[in-house]
Amino acid sequence: MGEIRCLCLDVDGVLTDGRVYIGDDGQPMRAFHIHDGLAIRAFHRMGGTVVIITGKRSNAVQVRADELGIQYCVQGSEDKLADLLRLLPEIGVELEQVAAVGDDLPDLPVLRRCGFPIAVANAVAEVKAAAQLITKRRGGEGAVREAVEHLLRGDGRWDEIVRGIDRPTIEPSERNQPQ
Repeated sequence: MGEIRCLCLDVDGVLTDGRVYIGDDGQPMRAFHIHDGLAIRAFHRMGGTVVIITGKRSNAVQVRADELGIQYCVQGSEDKLADLLRLLPEIGVELEQVAAVGDDLPDLPVLRRCGFPIAVANAVAEVKAAAQLITKRRGGEGAVREAVEHLLRGDGRWDEIVRGIDRPTIEPSERNQPQ
């Protein structure tokens, strides 16, 4: 995947639209965009590692990370850069090989030090100023998909993802045969 081998994601405002719904039982709920999930799986398929680092704690975030095969999910982070730096030796990548997607001030230390900083469309001005790419889509509305597609297109790998999805698993002549 070229030089970018790790994708570091915030949750609220990046993987979600930033809203936190509180249920009658007092538990917070979040909505995740399905397009982001497909892109995260594509990034994995191309040999990349995805890391989630968020300041909040939520069972829903861990469930979503597990669904997508995200091995590294740090919740309750008070220092996102320190947490990322702790993970990098285990992942086997350098900070310059990390693309990070953020939307708000706690994301700035990672964005200012990583190899490819990305801001979502609805990020605060300071985050946008630190970014090399500002997505057209807002957080929670497919911004991560857009970021991953940009990265994979940049090194010619997006077409490989599309071909892999476009390839039929059953030959047309076999589709209507009795099982």
